Amino acid sequence: MADVEPSQIDASQEFDNELVRRVQRGESAAFDLLVRKYQHRIAGLIGRYISDWSECQDVAQDTFMRAYRAIGNFRGDAQFYTWLHRIAVNTAKNHLVSSKRRPPTDDIDAVDAEQFDSGIRLRDTDTPERQMMRQEVERTVMRVVEALPEELRAAITMREVDGLSYDEIAQKMNCPIGTVRSRIYRAREAIDTELQPLLDTNATNRERSHS
Repeated sequence: MADVEPSQIDASQEFDNELVRRVQRGESAAFDLLVRKYQHRIAGLIGRYISDWSECQDVAQDTFMRAYRAIGNFRGDAQFYTWLHRIAVNTAKNHLVSSKRRPPTDDIDAVDAEQFDSGIRLRDTDTPERQMMRQEVERTVMRVVEALPEELRAAITMREVDGLSYDEIAQKMNCPIGTVRSRIYRAREAIDTELQPLLDTNATNRERSHS
């Protein structure tokens, strides 16, 4: 089992808090990084309540949308994941109740989320190098998204953060769906172009470490 230094956990929490502050200042693209960081963990948590994968993904998306709308109320008194965990649990339970299903009673209570989160980290096989790499990727994505032209940044944010369909984005941006697809493609291409050298360097370092 890999040991996780407290300083690494503190750095991760501070990174989360900085992203939250950016979102609260109106930089909605920063929320995309929080989604990317926690989407698999939140989907796994919701999967303990809802077995159907497609349904689970819908509830996970609803969780992030609720978190985005409520993020102005986040004050940093608890870990961001603790706050997000509570929203996910409530969203999953409400979904089950609304569809006339009984929520399970053996879930991890929201007040235990921080302990649960620490347990996840202690079982995580990520090395400090991998954590640094992930943070560098996140910083790169944020930088690229912020530098995109407004129409590209708006399109990719509405798709990846708000979870809107191409048709919904086209209506909001008052343009054809083909234009929306083109803008999202160009935004993703810009992100990939900046990430590729970083990923290539990481792959080279892994090969050297195994040689």
